[in-house]
Amino acid sequence: MSTTISTRTAQTQFREKYLTIDFIWRLATIAILIVIAVVMFMPFVWLVSSSLKQQHQIFQYPPQWIPSPVQWDNYVNALTYKPFHLYLRNSLLIIILNEIATLGTASLCAYGFARLRFPGRDFWFAIVIGTMIMPYVVLVVPTFILFSRLGWVDTFLPLTVPQFFGGGSFYIFLLRQFFRTIPEELSDAARIDGAGEFEIFWRIMLPLAKPPLITVGIFTFLGSWNDFFGPLIYLNSPDKFTVAVGLATFRSVLATRWELLMAASTAMIVPVIILFFFAQRYFIKGIVMTGLKG
Repeated sequence: MSTTISTRTAQTQFREKYLTIDFIWRLATIAILIVIAVVMFMPFVWLVSSSLKQQHQIFQYPPQWIPSPVQWDNYVNALTYKPFHLYLRNSLLIIILNEIATLGTASLCAYGFARLRFPGRDFWFAIVIGTMIMPYVVLVVPTFILFSRLGWVDTFLPLTVPQFFGGGSFYIFLLRQFFRTIPEELSDAARIDGAGEFEIFWRIMLPLAKPPLITVGIFTFLGSWNDFFGPLIYLNSPDKFTVAVGLATFRSVLATRWELLMAASTAMIVPVIILFFFAQRYFIKGIVMTGLKG
């Protein structure tokens, strides 16, 4: 009897010791994550703080984190100092066209690679995946020569038309992996009912692929909204600049309105934060549901 009691006492002490160590480990992990989050968040805090300061206060040392006085006029001046409404209109036009092109063509290509059987399917998919390792800068010169001979320079065509040809290898891979996780029995049942491949794709596959499609849409939005290199190369007229290129025009050789640049940069980040705030549930779900089924 005493042996049983001592054994239970030892087990209880071991369990309490294990729970204590586990609690300390969890507490330390949370503390480290909080520190990392604060460090990663500090640049954004400094950006917002600087957007509400006068120009001479931005470079003060030690830095003044709370602006005094608060310059709310910086946002009004930043959005009127340059034709920001034109930059926003151009960016939204490019984003809308790229969203339509990417979601439409990438999903079609992904469905073909996932469900259709044709000669060389795996070979061509390997070629598509192989293009992901091609650096973008390697293709800049030949694509610029091609578009210049087509007369597309200083138009939105070089920034939108290529997206209508597959939308991007990464998006094709992402959607293909999701389509392969859908049971084949759904397609077989639709074929028995007389549905064609496009009808199966449109009425069955796309509704089920809502989370990864939203994920692709978010990536496409971010890529088009933050794209600086492409518009800088192909757009020459100031009235065709995008938001990313328009921000660069705040800097000049003689003087830079840093407070306006900070305010405009903050205004540029806000749509991205709002988008992720409302779509994060679908974004995370799309990533989780996109498996690696071969």
